[in-house]
Order: sequence, then C-alpha cells, then structure tokens
Amino acid sequence: MLCFFKVLFIYIFINIININLLKSLPIILPILLAVAFFTVFERKVLAAMQRRRGPNVVGIYGLLQAIADAIKLLSKETLIPGSSNLYIFIFSPIFTFLISMLCWSLIPFDYGIVISDINLGILFLFAFSSLGVYGIIMSGWASNSKYSFLGSLRSSAQFISYEISMGLLLVPIILISESFNISYIVLSQLDIFYFITFFPFFILFLITALAETNRVPFDLPEAESELVSGYNVEYSSIGFTFFFLAEYSNIILMSSVIVILFLGGWLPFFSLLELTGSFYFSIKLLFIMFFFVWVRATLPRYRYDQLMFLG
Repeated sequence: MLCFFKVLFIYIFINIININLLKSLPIILPILLAVAFFTVFERKVLAAMQRRRGPNVVGIYGLLQAIADAIKLLSKETLIPGSSNLYIFIFSPIFTFLISMLCWSLIPFDYGIVISDINLGILFLFAFSSLGVYGIIMSGWASNSKYSFLGSLRSSAQFISYEISMGLLLVPIILISESFNISYIVLSQLDIFYFITFFPFFILFLITALAETNRVPFDLPEAESELVSGYNVEYSSIGFTFFFLAEYSNIILMSSVIVILFLGGWLPFFSLLELTGSFYFSIKLLFIMFFFVWVRATLPRYRYDQLMFLG
C-alpha cells in the first residue's frame, strides 16, 4: 500500500511539472495573500454583524492579524499520532493544497490574463478540483481516528452528491455559450449576464458552492460540536496550515467561478465606466465572498440527513 502511494506521489509530481506549475508561481503568492486577508475580512464582517469588535490589535485596524496567525501556526510543534500511517498522513495536506493552487491556472482575471487558456477549460477545472476530496479521505483514514474518519466519510459523500448538481447546472451555460472555454463563456455575456437569464440556476449554484466548500450551513465534515474538527483533528502546525489554505483558496476559487459563469467575469457593469477588467472582476469577487461570510453569520448548521436530503 505504501509503495503504491509513493508511486502515485511521483506520478502526480511529474504531471504537476508537465502542466506548468512553474508558470503558476506568479499567481500563487497573490492567492496566498488573498487567503490571508480574506480571513481578516471574514472576521471583521462577522464582528460587525454580531455587534462586537473584530481583530483590532495587530497592525492598523487589525489588518496584520493574518500574518500573526501564520507565524503562530508555523511556529507550533508538528505532532504526528503514533498510530497514524506516516506517509499518507504527511502527503494528504500537501496534495490538497497543490490541487487547490493548480486550479487557479485556468481562471482568467481579464481578457488574455490567464495562465492556461485551454478549450476544455471548464471541464478540466471541475475535474481537477474534484480531486481535492481524495486528500481529505486520505487524511481521515491515515489519522487512524474515529472523528477524522467520520469527517472524511461525510466530506466524500457531500462532495459526490453536490458535484452532480453542479455539473447539471453547468449544462445550460455550456449550451448557450456553445463552448467549454472559460474565456469564451465570459465573452458570450457581452449582451446580458447569465445571472439574469438563468437566475434560478444562479441561486442553486450558490447553494451548491456552499456545500462544495464545506461552508455553513453545510460544514458537516468539520462539525465542532460532533466531530471536534473533523478530518483535520489530528493535524497541527504546517499540516493544519495546508488544509486551512486549501479550504479558503477553494472558497475564493468557487467565488471566481460564480463570477465567470453568471456575473460576466471581467466585463463591466456599464460601458460608460472606463476601468480595467480586473477591477470589475475584483468587485464582483468581493461581493460573492461577502455572501459566503453573510451566510455563515446568519444560518445554523443542518443535520447531516437534512444535508443529504437537500442534495
């Protein structure tokens, strides 16, 4: 079994190099910074909605709180359970993090500003992002903990269930745009954004995105009241950091996909405003990210049977 995963690791590493991971490096650092400041943004918004103070000590208005949290996490001792499967336990968070980073190579921030503008981009994006659940399954199994294993089982069932609905919701977008190319899907919205013509699909896609990213009210794989922390309960220091970065990177990635499919990507709201496409993309992205935080501050967690029934 261990030899199989060693071979699998080498195969994945070689293929990562083949799909131009080195070309993705210029985008990885901005994404990591975006994840860091998204955590501060989330805590500030939650504090405002709950009428309390958020981070306000480290840096101006608490903006450097994410840097302090990163230093704290990386300086902690790395603990590995004695009964865990060592190689898979270490490999799982790295695999999950790499998958979340590689998907960003397909996201166009403006016309022509994309690392890999391939014709089957939307299929590759969802096929590759679905591999992230394997890292969660491996971490839950390798931890040799009941809480971790239950969390990974929940996550796998949840991912599979809601990926079906997400795939079906993509069908009308692909049929109307007549292309699998992500940039061409954006350009097909020059006349009207798809969230207007496909508004019910837009709402359903938002709900599915919440379930796919394990966000409230669908955060059952990490239910603190039942499973302590779910699949990452045995991880600390750098291992937990990788899972944390992958989770929040996937949230921003899914928000970007929603912007591309339904909100016109980099296309402007009004043709009278002469601003860059990346500016419009960022404004729309912030709006969807705010929606994710808003839902977290508002809705309670579902029961697991209710989650599966809804799917």
